[in-house]
Amino acid sequence: MLRTLKIAMIVMLMSGLGIGGAQAQGVDIKSTIDRQIEAFQADDFETAFGFASPNLQRLFGSPDNFRSMVTRGYPMVWRPAEVRYLELADVNGSLWQKVLIKDQKGVVHVLGYRMLETDMGWKINGVQLFPSPGVGA
Repeated sequence: MLRTLKIAMIVMLMSGLGIGGAQAQGVDIKSTIDRQIEAFQADDFETAFGFASPNLQRLFGSPDNFRSMVTRGYPMVWRPAEVRYLELADVNGSLWQKVLIKDQKGVVHVLGYRMLETDMGWKINGVQLFPSPGVGA
C-alpha cells in the first residue's frame, strides 16, 4: 500500500511538471541502456552484468560468461561509434526500446532492447538484432 501511494505521488508530481509517465519510463530505460554501454566501453563487465535482468544473470551465470557473449555476439554494443534511440514500444505487454547503433566501421545496426521493470529499476531482459536498415539509415 505504501509503495502504491509513493508511486501515485511520483506520477502526480511528474504530471505537474509536464512529464508523462511514458516519457519518464523512456528516460529511465535509456539511462539503463546508456549506463550498460558505458560499462562495456570501460570493459567493466561486472557493472554491465548488473544491468541485465535476473533471468539473464541466471542464464549467463557470471560477468565473464556475459563478457564472452557480448564481445563475440554484439561487438557493435561493446564498442559503438554512435548510439541513437528510436521508438519505445509496448509489444504484447513488454516494453522494447529500439536503438540504432553505428559500429566502429560505420555499419548501422538496429537492436531491440526488451526491458523489465524490477524493484531495482529497469533491467535489460534481452536484445534482438533486427535486419540491417540498409545504406539510407
